[in-house]
Parts: sequence; C-alpha cells; structure tokens
Amino acid sequence: MRMSQLYSATLREVPAEAEIASHQLMLRAGLIRKVAMGIYSFMPVGWRVMKKIMQIIREEMDAKGGQEMFMPTVQPAELWQESGRWQVYGKELWRVKDRHDRDFLLAPTHEELITAHIRSDVRSYKQLPMMPYQIQTKFRDERRPRFGLMRGREFVMKDLYSFDRDEAGLEISYQKMHDAYTKVFNRCGLHCRPVVADSGAIGGSGSHEFMALSEVGESQILFCHQCDYAATDEIAAVDPCPTGVGEAMAEMEKVHTPDCKSVEAVAALLDVPADRLVKTMCYMADGKLVAVLIRGDRQVNEVKLTNALGCVELFLADDETVRLHGMEPGYCGPVGLSRDIPVIADREVPLMVNHACGAGEKDHHLINVNPQRNDYRIDTVADIALVEKGAACPVCGAPLDTARGIEVGQIFKLHTKYSEKLGARYLDENGKEQDIVMGCYGIGVGRTMAAIIEQNHDEHGIIWPMSVAPWQVEVVPVNDKDEFLVERAEALYQDLQDRGVETVIDDRKERPGVKFNDGDLLGFPLRVVIGKKCRETGMAEIKVRATGEVKEVALDEVTATVQDMVDEGLQALRG
Repeated sequence: MRMSQLYSATLREVPAEAEIASHQLMLRAGLIRKVAMGIYSFMPVGWRVMKKIMQIIREEMDAKGGQEMFMPTVQPAELWQESGRWQVYGKELWRVKDRHDRDFLLAPTHEELITAHIRSDVRSYKQLPMMPYQIQTKFRDERRPRFGLMRGREFVMKDLYSFDRDEAGLEISYQKMHDAYTKVFNRCGLHCRPVVADSGAIGGSGSHEFMALSEVGESQILFCHQCDYAATDEIAAVDPCPTGVGEAMAEMEKVHTPDCKSVEAVAALLDVPADRLVKTMCYMADGKLVAVLIRGDRQVNEVKLTNALGCVELFLADDETVRLHGMEPGYCGPVGLSRDIPVIADREVPLMVNHACGAGEKDHHLINVNPQRNDYRIDTVADIALVEKGAACPVCGAPLDTARGIEVGQIFKLHTKYSEKLGARYLDENGKEQDIVMGCYGIGVGRTMAAIIEQNHDEHGIIWPMSVAPWQVEVVPVNDKDEFLVERAEALYQDLQDRGVETVIDDRKERPGVKFNDGDLLGFPLRVVIGKKCRETGMAEIKVRATGEVKEVALDEVTATVQDMVDEGLQALRG
C-alpha cells in the first residue's frame, strides 16, 4: 500500500468528545469516523485491523468445530415473545415496525433465531453436538453511549452457540470455548483474565467474562493472589461476617438522633462502628417499592439485587415516593414496616445482634434491634452486598485485590433456558424427546480492537501487536527528491510485498518528521528508514515501534531480516 493513496485522514489535535486513549487514537489515526452518538464508520485502516481480529477468531472457532453462518439483523417480534424477552429485555432492545405495522427488532443477540433454526433442523441425538457461529452487526439502544467502540449502539460481535445432548456435553463445549477464547486474545496481544461473571439479560447460570486489564475498564474485578479465584464485582461473594454474635440481646430502645441522616453521622453520635448499623434503602423494582436491608458499612450490589428480585428495572426511590409509603427519608427502618412493602435483607443482617437502625420517624433511631427476636420482618434473604478490596477470598480466605478491566468476551451456560421455551428438542437413543442443552459465546470485535489500543499505546500513538497491525512494516525514504533513495525504497517495498510481508511505503512528498509522526500514530510494528546511511554505507535502519530499538542492516539483508522479525513477532503471540 502506498501512503499517497491511503484513505486515512489523520488528526493532529485530540477530538474533544474522546475521553479515553483508544477513542482518541482511533479518531486521530483515521480508523473510525463518528456518524451519530454511539455509531461509527470503520475507515480502511480500522477495517483492516477488524478483519485481522475476525480472521483470528474464525481460525480458533473453526479449530474447535465451529461452523460459520450468517443470520439477519432484523428479527420478528414473535420469536422474542415466545422466549419472553420481548417483554423483559428493557429499553436497550431496538424495536421497529414495518409498513404493515408488524413488530420487528434490530437484534442485540441471536439466541432466539438460532434456536428456532435448530428446532426445525435437528431431530436426533446423532446430529449433536453442534456449534454454529457468526460475525455480525448488533444493535443495543444504550442509554449513554461512550468511549467510542467500548459502548456503542451499533457494534460487530462474534456469537457462537453450542447445542448438546446433556450437561456433560455442555461442559465439554464450554471448556472448548474457554480454551479458544484464551487463544484468540493471546494471539491479539491482549493481557486478559477470565473471571466469574453475571449472565445478565442473556440468562442461564454459569458464565465467565474475559477481561482485558485496563484502568479505563468499566468493570471491576476482584481476584486473589493466593489462588485462582477471580470474579466481577457484579457477582463476587464472600462469607457473611455478622457483628455482635455471642452477645446477650438487649432491650430495644428509641434514641434521639437529630440531623443524622447518614450512617457516618449516626455511628458518630451513637459511638459505635458502622458495621453495628443496618441501613434501610428504598428501591423501586418494576414500579413497586422494596425495602432493602444491609449492614451499615456495606454497599448494595444492584446487579445482585436485580437478580434476587427478578426485576427488569431497578432504581432508588425518591424522597417523595418514600414519604407516600409512610416513611421518613434518612430515618427509614424495618421495625413496624407495612406488610405491603416487601423486605429483602443481605445474608449478614439476620445474623446480627444488637444492631441500630432507623426508627421510621424524623430525628430518631432504634438501638439493640434483633432480627432473631423477630423485632422486624424479613421476607427474603439474599447475597446483595458489593464485595470490596480486602474482603476475604471465598476459596482460600486471603484478602481480595481489585483491578479494572474491559469486557472483550463472555461465555454462558444457557442450559435449557431457550430450548425449553422455544421447543428445541431431540430424540435420544430410546426414542424419548429431550430438551437440547445450550451455551452461547460472544466476542466484541470492536471492543477487542479498542482494548488492544488501550494496552498498547504511548504518547506518540498506537503500538499494534504484529498479528493485528494494519500493515506489519512501513518503508520510509527520507528524501523523495533523491532518486537513489527512492529507487532503493521502491525495490525494498516490492521485495517485501513479493515475500508476503504486509508493507506500506510512505511515498508522500512530505518532510521526514511528518512521515515518522504518522507512522508512530498508525502504529506499524516495524519501520525501515532509507536515508543518508544507505547512500554512504549501504545500510538501512530498522526501528521496532514497541521498544524504540534501532538496528542497522545492510540493504541486501533487510528483506530477510524484516521477514524473520515479523515471523518471530507472530510466533510469540501464538505461544
């Protein structure tokens, strides 16, 4: 490729809308262009990278028995109504109508459609297992698209679905994909960690997210240095650690706590640690008020709470709503609470002895409250606490550490969630009908590209790993008016091309500094400079973008040297 012909409009200034490095660099390097909020065009250089990532994915999916297909983005509402997700998926589901006023959707995922295909085509156990997949555009009407390709409304995703006879078969398919994902991300040059995760709107039970470690990641990971435990904070759990255990239950008493609406203020006035308090938080769950009880020093994990309540929409109730239900904001408590209000408590709360809590009236709290004495009602007990750094590992007990990560892939055990509802069944060896057991496995292709940039960049631009670089080598003649240098550069460019090395030549009539800056911005792994030393000593310079290392090589040895360096770079990523 010739830089003079390359459609890549680079920018010198950082676009104001871009908050993180990957978004800034993709816009500056001309990889993407914004069309609307959360919607981008992939320009030629960016699409070359995307195609390379997709090819790596294809190779690893095919190696595990995957079969590529392609399904439509537009799907009829009937399939989603059949599965139940049309009603519960939420506002992210992009619903549309055709000219006949029939309901359709722009697919955020394809569980329903692929299951419908399988129920039509699979009859016997002899046809299983099966692993179809596709790489396709998805749509989710995100409330707040941000960070470029990290959270968009239109995005490219690989989704594979496994269909097995039983749970044992699902476990085999799941492990195949776990291994394949590890290889995909290693080959892309990503430092990733698989962590136990929540299944979210996809459903099922049993899931891992593959997290590219990055300080700009939207997800927080809790992990243990002593064992292999790692989980997102959406699902991480620790054993309950209640306070006051072993104490004799004292008599409940109301105390005056003027202007004490926060845990910190109450704890200071009562001269007790925050872990001796229970706070009552009022949430609206699908339009119904719910009282949530949790230890004073804990935070509510709203993902866990949503799952425990089985609701779709969850948010904190405002003060007006709280008062309409007969409670006083800042002083809510469970004692004497109306039976019309469901009460859900974290696992620690029922075990606490002599705790304090709101009295349900302004400027007052209760002390020596004991749920074991039935001082108040609890309808549901669940793990709803947000686990934080320093908590005990649930496997070995060591303190948990935290890191942030970008979710680039997730694998799920769906079991029979979709096959049962959509009637995807097979006949076993005895002629008995059985539900097909399913799994699904997604990779965000654009997210993967963004994560690669987040982990591989410096102040000058992108530093592509060899496997996904748009071109592996750039050849730069430093003086376009010097025919000797131009001829040597052109000959080297052609020689590298002939040997299958992906090469770009910067044949623009620009100063060397402009060429070098654009090369650094675009992130080509190797740069071969044809300059003064070539004329004087017959030597060319090879610069490694990742390390800044420069080596001088005789011009007639450059092609072989570069080819070896490219092969070594690719092999290192394969492991």
